[in-house]
Amino acid sequence: MYNKLESILNEAFKKLGYEIESKVVRSKEDFVDFQCDNLFGLAKVYHKSPLLIGEEVVGKIKKLSDFSYYFKSVEVAKPGFINICVSDKFINESLRGLIGSDRLGCTEEHDTIVIDYGGPNVAKPLHVGHLRTAIIGQAIYNILKFKGNKTISDVHLGDFGLQMGQVIYGLLHDYPNTKYEDMEFDLDYLNRTYPRISALCKEDDNVKEECHRITKELQDGKEEYVYLWKRIMKISVDDIKRIYKYLSVDFDYWYGEADAYKYFDEMIPYIESKGIVRVDDGAKIIDVKEETDKVDVPPLILQKSDGAYLYSTSDLATIWQRKRDFDPDDIIYITDDRQSLHFLQVFRVVRKALIYEKRLEHHGYGTVNGKDNKPFKTRSGGALKLEDLINEVKEEFVDLREENKHMDKEDLDKIVNAIIKFADLQNDMSRNYIFDIKKFSEVNGKTGPYILYTYLRINKLLSNNNGKLSDNIYNDVDRALRLKLIDVSNVIDQAARERKPHYIANYLYELSVLANSFYVENRVAGIADDVKNDYDIVLSFNNKVTEILLSLLGIYIPRSM
Repeated sequence: MYNKLESILNEAFKKLGYEIESKVVRSKEDFVDFQCDNLFGLAKVYHKSPLLIGEEVVGKIKKLSDFSYYFKSVEVAKPGFINICVSDKFINESLRGLIGSDRLGCTEEHDTIVIDYGGPNVAKPLHVGHLRTAIIGQAIYNILKFKGNKTISDVHLGDFGLQMGQVIYGLLHDYPNTKYEDMEFDLDYLNRTYPRISALCKEDDNVKEECHRITKELQDGKEEYVYLWKRIMKISVDDIKRIYKYLSVDFDYWYGEADAYKYFDEMIPYIESKGIVRVDDGAKIIDVKEETDKVDVPPLILQKSDGAYLYSTSDLATIWQRKRDFDPDDIIYITDDRQSLHFLQVFRVVRKALIYEKRLEHHGYGTVNGKDNKPFKTRSGGALKLEDLINEVKEEFVDLREENKHMDKEDLDKIVNAIIKFADLQNDMSRNYIFDIKKFSEVNGKTGPYILYTYLRINKLLSNNNGKLSDNIYNDVDRALRLKLIDVSNVIDQAARERKPHYIANYLYELSVLANSFYVENRVAGIADDVKNDYDIVLSFNNKVTEILLSLLGIYIPRSM
């Protein structure tokens, strides 16, 4: 529908001598479906009143022989808008086209896109700060794949940094005079040891120096440290996968920093050959500051003076590997917004060294906050474990109503996922948001359970009807729902283009509100067969759209609730 309306407008502009690619948007005004806001821009270029230009264009459109097929009315409104009301016949024609579309009418794409959205550090439990990258990244992956792209996801584990040296230090001191292959430890030990040794490093410089030394020797391939590292990896990654699986988050590749190290021997000489590396106090660094920078951008450290490497070098090598293995059109990173400077440095080195010439994107997200509007913490002040958050949400939902206590486990897990994910994904990812467990667990309001409940409620009305949609629209609520359904392709395209799933989440809520209004306003039982046929088709498509869009957000529908 949008494309046709814009085509008609553009043709009218062109015939009048105005060069422009017009756009139409849904109107927020009552009794107006769409509006065109391009008149102000044209007025500046052609030195005419926007109202005068609008009257010319509307006059041209009203002379079309098929005007009544597409429009109820086209009018100019002050201070300079073209207001459009479309015909019922055009609404239904557009809806029939979407019902038969494989991808809900969204624009197809065929790029190869690598998406990096995991990034947990091995040997440390997943905490609430890992929630957003996982579910936002998975949603973006799903959306881009739905549009036809070849999407490749990589968790990019933090598996070769200082935390590994700290855990190995703990093992060596907790098991003195023990062969490294005989050391016994489990997940609980890892979860206790990292914070203990990390705190010790802040108190004792000797311990800190020893942990740095162990990390360097691990990176250099010291046999006993590599052996312990592999055991730590197995225990920790199995647990990470368990929690991600619960959240329906998965990755095509489980690469980490360690996998990037194998490319250093070919990448670093290549970068040095570009003449962009200088030595400063024994460290190899690359200047990335540009004259137009409004803030200080420090150099990227390619290699420390002691020969050790940092995240920046492994991230460069990861892009080197992705270029070689996948030759993607785009590499997208979803991380905490606080890593923006790091990626700015890395991307600039990639450009200066001609490592990868296509699109590089970093999309940062805000924090998950408690009711005090501060980042979620435990009562003791530590980072809340992600598993503990999941359990808190589950307990809150179960305690809301007596019938929830007897719910099927699989259905309960789907609802818990919906609570957590919809609470997050309805927000613009760049902003912080408050996670109110009780509020987001309710079946009423802008919540995941409300969307699920609406779907299940509508589903009970549907019958297996294979009829065709007529050209009739029966009332204002029916019309509003059909127009909202026609918006779905634009919403998917916008979410994909901007890498922001909240457009889909907010659309789903608005669609559910309209579907509930339809349910209340329109009797389905006891009505004429032809009307029931149309209602069945519209509501069936409503639920198809809801199910597909929920799946793009990683939310799945329970059998009952």
